[in-house]
Amino acid sequence: MGDYSTGGGGGAQTYSNTTDYTINDNATVESPISVSGRSGNAPSSASVDVDIRHTYKGDLKVDLVAPDGSTYNIHNRSGGSGDNVIGTYTLNLSSEPLNGTWKLRVNDNASQDTGYINSWSVTF
Repeated sequence: MGDYSTGGGGGAQTYSNTTDYTINDNATVESPISVSGRSGNAPSSASVDVDIRHTYKGDLKVDLVAPDGSTYNIHNRSGGSGDNVIGTYTLNLSSEPLNGTWKLRVNDNASQDTGYINSWSVTF
């Protein structure tokens, strides 16, 4: 389900999932990370690192799904014929409890190009 590493001083922790998840044409895939043993809500500046290998990134819609089902858009079919969605995104998750299963949801909205979620992580 993913793992985590602890930052120094009991501060922010990074939770990662490095398992590859295949992204098929016209399909949705989710990669989960389980968070437990934390108290309170996520910060207003949570960091999400995404590494998606996919030709024609304009096919893709990428969302972070909070444990309560709320979605936070990271990428919405932009970039045209460029390859891959790789980057760090800062999201305001302050209304979301830390504990639970967080998911990276990738929706492929076209035919012919496929790929996979290589890895992703969230830091809070």
